[in-house]
Amino acid sequence: MIPNLHPRHPLVVAAAALVLSACVGLALAALAGSGPAAVVDALVDGTLGSPFAIGTSLNNAALLMLVAAGFTIAYRAGLVNVGGEGQLCLGGIAATAVGVSLPERWPLAVGLPLTLGAAVLAGALWAGVAAWLRVRRGTSEIITTLLLNFVGVALVVLMVQEPALLRQPVTSSETLPQSEPLAAAAHLPLLGLAKNPATIAIVLAVVAMVIVGTMLRSSATGLRLRAIGLSPTAAARLGVPVDRTGAQALCAAGGFAGLAGGLLVASAPFILVDGFSSGFGFAGLVVGLLARGSMAAVAAVSLLFGLLVSGGINLQLEAGVPASTVTVVQSVLIITIAAAAWWTTARPAIPAVPTRQEVPA
Repeated sequence: MIPNLHPRHPLVVAAAALVLSACVGLALAALAGSGPAAVVDALVDGTLGSPFAIGTSLNNAALLMLVAAGFTIAYRAGLVNVGGEGQLCLGGIAATAVGVSLPERWPLAVGLPLTLGAAVLAGALWAGVAAWLRVRRGTSEIITTLLLNFVGVALVVLMVQEPALLRQPVTSSETLPQSEPLAAAAHLPLLGLAKNPATIAIVLAVVAMVIVGTMLRSSATGLRLRAIGLSPTAAARLGVPVDRTGAQALCAAGGFAGLAGGLLVASAPFILVDGFSSGFGFAGLVVGLLARGSMAAVAAVSLLFGLLVSGGINLQLEAGVPASTVTVVQSVLIITIAAAAWWTTARPAIPAVPTRQEVPA
């Protein structure tokens, strides 16, 4: 049975946003001197044209899923975690510190959980700074998490520039400012597909999304988070510990972003370097906003953005179109959906029925 889709339906709005974004992208490509056919071919080849492209897209989507899943937990409690990028950076730093310290002979079953566990803990603690400021000082988590992003990015630069910290030993003037490679016990395994770089990150991300979705929908914790998001005052009167639950939700969001950072450094080339986060923290925030609390939507939007990131590189190589065109397309998509949000939620005005006035006898 085909559902009756009206113009206000979210699927209709999403489809219209995709069409508009695609038209903008094709127009920019035409200005760069590439025809629509060449652009589409390059984009398809870069996203689905080879096992390598598919694997890269899946790895990108996994990182976005984790950041967006954490954002959704905090958002359900009425909190907006803008600090995914900084939390991801702290997760990468912690994972690197543990990964380069592991003995080479340690088994993967021990080294990898320690590395990723350190990433989760670092991301949660970094978000805990904003949670503490909100609970104790009443400071908006939007401001604190946003500002902590810049501190997190700066800490990565510091770590890879200082030999006393995580920078690899400087043997010549050409030694790059980066960390030593992580020990083999901290390397993220591949899925084992032929000529495909996809790692078990996508499996971890899907499992995490299922757990988060089940928790939010069918558990007492999810009910408490929803109650706080709807009305903290009413939730407090019902005995829900509002401050503690909100702080835990924000720390959980940081933990998921930290895990994404750990997965990044635990994947090839297994090093920490300036700019390693590649904006996944901010992109995951956008995915969470667009998904509007649905884990299925998180998966779909993450996969779409993951494909666009991979296709943008090939777009520049084959069609001669700047890779920044993909960023413009993503921005148009975001703005269009955000601007149309009221269209999907607002109810049409119902004209008032005039009441019949009584005529005096």
